[in-house]
Amino acid sequence: MTHLTDPNHTSPGPADDPTDSSTQTSPTLSIVVPALNEQDNVTPLVEQVGQAMSDAGIHAELIVVDDGSTDQTLAKLTSLQAEHPWLRVLHRPAPRGQSAAMHAGIQAARGRCIATLDADLQNDPADLPAMLAKIDADHADMVQGDRSANRNDHAIRKIGSLIGRKARLWILRDPVRDTGCSARVVRSEIAKQFPLQFKGMHRFMPAYARMLGARIDEMPVNHHARHSGSTKYGMGLLSRGPAGLLDLLVVRWMIKRYRDTSVDPVGPGDAPRNTK
Repeated sequence: MTHLTDPNHTSPGPADDPTDSSTQTSPTLSIVVPALNEQDNVTPLVEQVGQAMSDAGIHAELIVVDDGSTDQTLAKLTSLQAEHPWLRVLHRPAPRGQSAAMHAGIQAARGRCIATLDADLQNDPADLPAMLAKIDADHADMVQGDRSANRNDHAIRKIGSLIGRKARLWILRDPVRDTGCSARVVRSEIAKQFPLQFKGMHRFMPAYARMLGARIDEMPVNHHARHSGSTKYGMGLLSRGPAGLLDLLVVRWMIKRYRDTSVDPVGPGDAPRNTK
């Protein structure tokens, strides 16, 4: 059984299991992964995440959101929980889409920071420790992965990503190079504000984070060919035609109309009172 530990935590003894929530504070990192019909990928996914976090000494939890799979994805995940108690499984009876699945996982996350990955093993969990370290070292709120130098996709997807990147820059003034990369780490207080209950919003997480005033860094990451199966959640932004363009315009509308609602309390009226 792989133990996921925090680098500041002392080596565990027999009664001090780092995967035991009764002896641990909240995890440093929550890793959220939507999965739709990924029965052949979830076992190596869990193993790779466990190995990467164990090697880096990071106390983490893995949250896999089964988005209404019709194969053995859910059965395999639940069987994996016996050996990997840091694995949490969320399930919905019918698919609601990648954004909604991410939203469910992020809202359930208990970590100081939240990472996202795809379930197809194209993202490399071994990139996450460096991304997490960059959050603290650079005082960043979000580190977005960039697959550009290592992209392992067919030409149509690469062209779609290029068109989408140019459109985001033009319409949203979003300079982030590879927003379609699911490998990212975000501070929890930022991630939990993403409006991912709206379809397709996962493609605009960096733009929305910037709207919230977040500092965003980018980092080159690995990218692998799909391990098994086929793409379940569609193509890139403008590969989806008019719907992708409409999404861009909607996000632009949201950004232009966003208002910061935070306030500072003033005066004794906000001080605790003794009502006895």
